[in-house]
Amino acid sequence: MAGKDAGLRIRVERELRDEFLEICRAQDRPAAQVIREFMRRYVSENEAVREAGRKLPADRGDQR
Repeated sequence: MAGKDAGLRIRVERELRDEFLEICRAQDRPAAQVIREFMRRYVSENEAVREAGRKLPADRGDQR
């Protein structure tokens, strides 16, 4: 994997965050690693959406 060069800040409900971190700790996995894995899977599963966006005519690209 390439080096990490960008951050992402999100806001979630405190209870959701706490439950997520608790499960990550129980699995001895860093929360950031779990989120990166989710993001990679999500991008892979939705690649068709990105490809479809590239095929839009230039004048319609902003109307998604």
